Amino acid sequence: MLGTLCTLLTALTCGSAVTVVTQTPAVVTVRKGESATLHCNLGTVTGNGPRWYKQVPGETPQYMLRFHYSYSSAQYGSGFSSPKFDSKSSSETDYSLIINTVEVGDSAVYYCKTYDSGPVAVSQWQCCDCSHTDACCCHGTTVVFGPGTKLIVTDPTPPTPSLTVFPPSSEELQGDSVRVVCVAEDVSAGLADVSWLLGGNPLISGISTSSTQQQPNGRFRLSSILTIQTAVWTSGKDVTCQVTSSGSTASKTISQSDCSD
Repeated sequence: MLGTLCTLLTALTCGSAVTVVTQTPAVVTVRKGESATLHCNLGTVTGNGPRWYKQVPGETPQYMLRFHYSYSSAQYGSGFSSPKFDSKSSSETDYSLIINTVEVGDSAVYYCKTYDSGPVAVSQWQCCDCSHTDACCCHGTTVVFGPGTKLIVTDPTPPTPSLTVFPPSSEELQGDSVRVVCVAEDVSAGLADVSWLLGGNPLISGISTSSTQQQPNGRFRLSSILTIQTAVWTSGKDVTCQVTSSGSTASKTISQSDCSD
């Protein structure tokens, strides 16, 4: 009975909802050379400022900087510094990340993180005296991330990606489905959109696209696989791979007739 009461008191007195970190807008698009501003609201957190992270899809997130409204300036992670990167606050919970003179390589998803400190329920055996409900609680810290903001930097004169599309193998044609592979090279940014069309109509299923990988020349490479029914491929319909990055779009079309002897 005592244990049941203790557990109930813990649930009633120690429960604490974790703050919600919001980031706006969800997508920011700017031209190369301009400045980008990303916003973050820390909800109920005032004692901790945000930590900002940059993540190119498929790569490890990079810690950029931290800032609190009480700081005179931001504190930076390796590879990030002022005046290129900065952070400001308009209130105890509202912050912004500023990226000056953006480059195509700044295209990425940026995450805002903070720490929420508050009462947390502990295990039942640690509850010493249920007549004093504070004994059922301790203070803990929870890491809270925002949903991220996608930054897209467009280049007025971006290089056009180079596409190669590979038809299904002869072995695959013996089965019920086949794969068409699209390889894109010299993509200008680490963020790229890949789409497939069948007979000129967009496809939404059967698509698997890899993350981008940086090439020695600083540009990026990726691959995408479209899986379709063998009967669709042998019907002779055109299959098109389309890649868009930094405002530049390239497409490549192939059909079974192109592969005939």
